[in-house]
Amino acid sequence: MSSTVAISFDLFGTLVSCELPDNPAAVVADELSARGVQVPDDWADAYTEPHIDAPEGAEVPLPAHVSAALASRGSKPSNNAARRAVVAAFDPVVDTPPNALKTVEAAREYGPVGLLSNCSVPELVRRTLLRSALSRDGFEKIVTSVACGWRKPDQRAFETMARGLGVPVDQLVHVGDTPATDGGIEACGGTFVDVTECQPSGLPDRLDEVCRTV
Repeated sequence: MSSTVAISFDLFGTLVSCELPDNPAAVVADELSARGVQVPDDWADAYTEPHIDAPEGAEVPLPAHVSAALASRGSKPSNNAARRAVVAAFDPVVDTPPNALKTVEAAREYGPVGLLSNCSVPELVRRTLLRSALSRDGFEKIVTSVACGWRKPDQRAFETMARGLGVPVDQLVHVGDTPATDGGIEACGGTFVDVTECQPSGLPDRLDEVCRTV
């Protein structure tokens, strides 16, 4: 086992299950209206249209998208209403599987542990952790796409995580449930552990197997 190995975890679908709005456009519209914002009649269309020309791999914060969608229809909310509406719309109901805490604790035997989450909603990861059985103190570094600016599978997301844990990116083992995003670590020379390929109770053993060969 390398002495410089580090482990990062995806959050949603990997360590927790999280109940979020089935129709986010409608819920955001309700929260905007509650804050006195005039919501356009074709809001469902405006919400789904791209409004910000971001570089490939970049995260567009949802409040910025919502503000741009409103502006495209001539509405310009003030007093940070778009951000407050988005944060209120995504009020998570969180369930933590029994094995999640055990798995994070097991990972700490091999090196520093971090959390790397694609999330365009400010504060959502923090509130999810507060409502889970996990603790922010259980992670040496927490990186969200809305904070670092890059979404997995972009290598810059993984590089940000690796720097935060003090290891080269090719020494990062990333645990997640989505090969299309979490599996992007492999393009950086790191190692992907797909939680869907093993039983939850067997994940600590799978981590042991992988970390001893990195």
